[in-house]
Amino acid sequence: MGGRVWLPLPVLFLAALAPALPRGTAGFRPSLDSDFTFTLPAGQKECFYQPMPLKGSLEIEYQVLDGAELDIDFHLASPEGRTLVFEQRKTDGVHTIETEVGDYMFCFDNTFSTISEKVIFFELILDNMGEEAQEQEDWKKYITGTDVLEMKLEDILVIKLLYLSPGVHQQHQVQTKQKWPHTNAA
Repeated sequence: MGGRVWLPLPVLFLAALAPALPRGTAGFRPSLDSDFTFTLPAGQKECFYQPMPLKGSLEIEYQVLDGAELDIDFHLASPEGRTLVFEQRKTDGVHTIETEVGDYMFCFDNTFSTISEKVIFFELILDNMGEEAQEQEDWKKYITGTDVLEMKLEDILVIKLLYLSPGVHQQHQVQTKQKWPHTNAA
């Protein structure tokens, strides 16, 4: 329909922000502390994967927030597929392991339930991530808090003027039509 693609405001903001960052810092990296809440339907299993370096620390804390009996099966496996933790019908749990290089898999299993979906909260805390963690912090020395604030305000104003103000958009369309008149040849 018309060939135009409208990007949401955060995407436009990030596109405007990326050229202003120092070389090597424009990419996103996983957070060192993340939490998630999701709904697991009855009879389903959901698995997640976390890449880890050698001698890192991976802590997973979970809790069933809602659903009959407030229980879930939990499975944590090493990159080689070796079971590190297997718990059945638990309400919550906290597990910390020293890691090897590779992707760790952890699963929440609700296949034992035929009726009740579960709402599950889990938090990952990643420590001793080596050079990667230091690289995540390095960008902070290049930009001060006020620089970031000024850049954000300026970019937001430009985006607002160009994309969000219907009056400015209509004015731009009228000016374009005046500059490039065309005839409708039938």
